Amino acid sequence: MLLEFNGKKPFIEEDVFLAQGSQIIGEVKIGKGSSIWFNASLRADMGPIVIGQYTNVQDNSVVHIDTNFPTIIGNNVTIGHNAIIHGCEISDNCLIGMGAIILNGAKIGEGSLIGAGSLITENKVIPPRSLVVGVPGKVLRQISDEEFEKIKNSAREYYKLASRYNSK
Repeated sequence: MLLEFNGKKPFIEEDVFLAQGSQIIGEVKIGKGSSIWFNASLRADMGPIVIGQYTNVQDNSVVHIDTNFPTIIGNNVTIGHNAIIHGCEISDNCLIGMGAIILNGAKIGEGSLIGAGSLITENKVIPPRSLVVGVPGKVLRQISDEEFEKIKNSAREYYKLASRYNSK
């Protein structure tokens, strides 16, 4: 469902898949080739949400903002099922694991992997290509070149899957 809020309408670029039950509310911009999966909620009622190209927001995830904390998600990002993304920035080519929570003001560096169930606290800055796990999230090590390719492949595979849904 696309819903205007306070005079702000979602802007959806071409070749985007919006699954049944997804909620896109207010000042949301979704880039080309991205996908928003079943029952995901993107609620931009107090500021903007920007999602780059070929990014996927998987089932039951919540993307929200806070006053003075927009949510900016880069290109080729995978956001796993049941994640909560709130008033933060996620750079290109990241993977956010299932059930992870990222809070206001956090910045996730390019090519990082946030492990399933991890909590990234307010204003935490994660360096590029970091593997982060735990509550609160701690950097374990740098992502290898092989792992970086797997992260990028995750976004590509979700684009292919979304294309199959869009063709029906």
